[in-house]
Amino acid sequence: MLKGISKRISPELIKLMMEMGHGDELVLGDGNFPAASHAKRLVRCDGQAIPELLEDILSLFPVDTNAQHAFAVMRVDPGDPVATPIWERYRSIATERAGSSKPFEEMERQAFYNRVKEAYAVVATSESALYANLIIRKGVV
Repeated sequence: MLKGISKRISPELIKLMMEMGHGDELVLGDGNFPAASHAKRLVRCDGQAIPELLEDILSLFPVDTNAQHAFAVMRVDPGDPVATPIWERYRSIATERAGSSKPFEEMERQAFYNRVKEAYAVVATSESALYANLIIRKGVV
């Protein structure tokens, strides 16, 4: 055990975050996301919700403040009436934990999936909110 690291952050997730370099991307996938079929590297965080996990990750993980968008979300499909209130929670956490006030990039579903396939790693969660998937671009310390 180490002091100061949340129990939500597994040893495998710590290792992956440490391996990542500037510009590498980490995906937080909700419970419906096809994580195993899209991931180069997969970390399971079953039972975890994304907002709490995001808070813990951003306490350790620098985001790319030089990128146009350090965060990206999957845009709601046209005609889908679902609301995405979880995005506001993400923005609040990103501002508080990472000092990032830039808007999130909103990507069409297939473009999001294609980008995920190039990401360094995907974290599979049990988040139940719809369109809750999030990409984080790593910066420097």
